[in-house]
Amino acid sequence: MRSIGPLELLVIFCIALVLVPIIVIPYWKMFSKAGFAGPVSLLMLIPLVNLVTLYVVAFSDWPALRRSEPTNSQT
Repeated sequence: MRSIGPLELLVIFCIALVLVPIIVIPYWKMFSKAGFAGPVSLLMLIPLVNLVTLYVVAFSDWPALRRSEPTNSQT
């Protein structure tokens, strides 16, 4: 069995360098617009954690919507 050499590691690193922003940037934008912290999008890189994160965001109250709702004040 052959081990991974430096050339293969360089290729894997270059592919990851391209794919990570393609995955993270759109989620960062979506989470920010929903009112969540942008760095939550980094969780999308972790298998299974990304599914849990999507479900939490999908079924929770979005902070951005809470801010835009009119308040019923009696003044």
